[in-house]
Parts: sequence; structure tokens; C-alpha cells
Amino acid sequence: MKNEQQAVGSAPQPASIKDVEAGARARMEKALAGLQHDMAHIRTGRASVSLLDNIRVDYYGTPTPLNQLATLHVPEPALITVQPWDVSQITTIEKAIRSADLGLNPGNDGKLIRVPIPPLTEERRKELVKKLHAVAEDHRVSMRNVRRDANEQVKKLLKDKTISEDDDRRAHDEIQKMTDGYIQKLDQAAKGKEKEILEIR
Repeated sequence: MKNEQQAVGSAPQPASIKDVEAGARARMEKALAGLQHDMAHIRTGRASVSLLDNIRVDYYGTPTPLNQLATLHVPEPALITVQPWDVSQITTIEKAIRSADLGLNPGNDGKLIRVPIPPLTEERRKELVKKLHAVAEDHRVSMRNVRRDANEQVKKLLKDKTISEDDDRRAHDEIQKMTDGYIQKLDQAAKGKEKEILEIR
């Protein structure tokens, strides 16, 4: 978050309200995409290869993303299969999945790793929903920071007499509308994810 604010501080001053709005929109899109990315790593009761996105395997001394060493499939709703390209790495890959703190217990038959996705307990669902709410709130705060930065840039344009007071008012309204729209999209995405987590299969 801090880095983002510093980066904004050093950005060149926008020449017009259009520039301010375009910059704000791009940063809000980024925050929304960031939420989608973070939500993909929160478990639901359903199997998804994105669950294994953050797993790194020690491949001849180099931590390597799992999807660069194997083909991942979801043949059924509660199962992920991992087909290593180099079968000699099967136990290393299995170990990496087991120690990834995802609560998964893979097994292999010498060629293929099967990762059953256990049903979530009520308690685990509640923990995941709490985590989801925290992640969503972080991205909401990002969006509010974007709004604040954009409003300050508009105020500077007014102070420099580049725009009129009417323009200033209109720009603030527009930035608020944009922020509301993006926060609504964020809330809808988080609600959809929460429903998935709480869904009993």
C-alpha cells in the first residue's frame, strides 16, 4: 500500500480532469483484478487448479512453480490430478503439496498424483469467510486511496487555475461515482466467493 502511495506521489502532475479520471480508473481496475487474484487462492469446497498456484517445488535446487513441472486437471468436483512431466520428481512434488499448509493430503501411484479436496468443516468455512472479508476490505481501502489521490489532483488543477470551480465540482462527483461503481463490483465479487465457500456439497 505504501509503495503505491509513494509511486503516486512521484507521478507527473496530470494535465486535465480526463487524465486524473483515466489514471484513477486504471488503478481501480488494478485493485479489482488484485481482489480476483487473491480470492482464487481462498479455498472453497470445490476443486480448482488455482488452489495450487502458489506452490513452489524444489526442482534441482530451484524453487519452481508447480504448473511449470506438471499438468494439472480437475477430473471431478472434489479432485485435482497432477501429472508430473518428469516422473522422477513425483515424491518431491507430492511433498511440496502436502507441506503447503492447504490442508491437502495427496497420494501417488508412481505416475499420477491425486489430490482429494476434503469437504470444509463449518469452522473452516467461517475462518475462510473471515479471511475473505479482510482481503476485500484491503482492496476497498486501496480504492478509497485512489479516490483521495484523484480528488487531490483535481484540487491542484483548481488551485493552478487550470479548471473552473464548476469543473472541480463535476470532477469530484464523477470520481465519487466511479469509486461507488468499483466498490459495488468488488462487493459483488466477494459475495459470490462467500457463497461458494459456504455452499455445502
